[in-house]
Amino acid sequence: MGLGDLMSVSGRALKLGLCATLVLPGLRLAAQNDPSVVANVGGVQVTMSELEQEESAKLLTAHYQYYQAEIKALNDLIDKKLIEQKAKSEHLTVEQLIEREINSKVTDPTEDQMKVYYEGVETTQPYEAVRDKILEKIRQLRTAKARLEYVRKLRAETEVYIALAPPRANLETQNTQSALTLGPEKAPIKLVEFADYECPYCQKVAADVRKLVADYGDKVAFTYRDFPLPMHARAEKAAEASRCANKQNKFWQFHDELYHSKELDVDQLKAQARALQLDSTEFDKCLDSGEQANAVEQDRKEGEHLGINGTPSFFVNGHYLSGALDYASLRQIVEQQLATPAKGANGAGN
Repeated sequence: MGLGDLMSVSGRALKLGLCATLVLPGLRLAAQNDPSVVANVGGVQVTMSELEQEESAKLLTAHYQYYQAEIKALNDLIDKKLIEQKAKSEHLTVEQLIEREINSKVTDPTEDQMKVYYEGVETTQPYEAVRDKILEKIRQLRTAKARLEYVRKLRAETEVYIALAPPRANLETQNTQSALTLGPEKAPIKLVEFADYECPYCQKVAADVRKLVADYGDKVAFTYRDFPLPMHARAEKAAEASRCANKQNKFWQFHDELYHSKELDVDQLKAQARALQLDSTEFDKCLDSGEQANAVEQDRKEGEHLGINGTPSFFVNGHYLSGALDYASLRQIVEQQLATPAKGANGAGN
């Protein structure tokens, strides 16, 4: 069978909705009886754990994007199940319940409200020509909002547990000697954040992180890792400054002050050190000499090795979360991990 014949077979399989696997000279399939083996190269097996460890920087973001699609689909399914259960409990069809609890409570906008909406739409058509479309659009928006509120009410009344966890990364490469940790070493929840003092999202979530740590007490150990981004000119020195403060046992006070004040120029960093009653001579020498630059760079490289490409990035018992997170998002994964039996120190849980 020639290459053209093989491609023809593959094409027919794809048309039938099948997956076609071609075995060409020089290639061998991994052992099908061992799902951990993903390839076989000259008789040497390549496992999924090896792939994840060696190529994590290429895979973590992709895994997380897939997880985000999964969790959105799962929440949509949960909402559907909640409505179905409520309808059944009241001896109604789903359509009857939706009509009673959602559709009947949606009111049409006034003419003035539609004209205000029209003013915000980029169109050259006159208002009269698009009036019906505007009316339908506003009805759809109000219906979606009413449904969201109703489902939120059902969730508050129903116990919902989500077992689907974010992707997990191996954090064993971390240099624990340089780790800045708040909380007990044996805490069941290991929360690690890679952040940038100049990152607006990091600044926003900082208070939520400290509230989470305070609320869970000895259950959470929080480790801060530096990941200054290249577009933030002041982030590198701010990270160094926090480590200079750590030499005088005031890392967390300095860390919190930087996120609160957002004052990151070198002279401002020194002024904040004096306000915290640090030894200014020692602090200034540490900062000006770049003494802590290597430690900051090591954190950044470890983050890159894990596959991080933005901040804030969190790992909760090894499970990866990133982006504009808030207290509720972090709390949900913490609760999930507390309900999950531990499976190891670095990447416990699911």
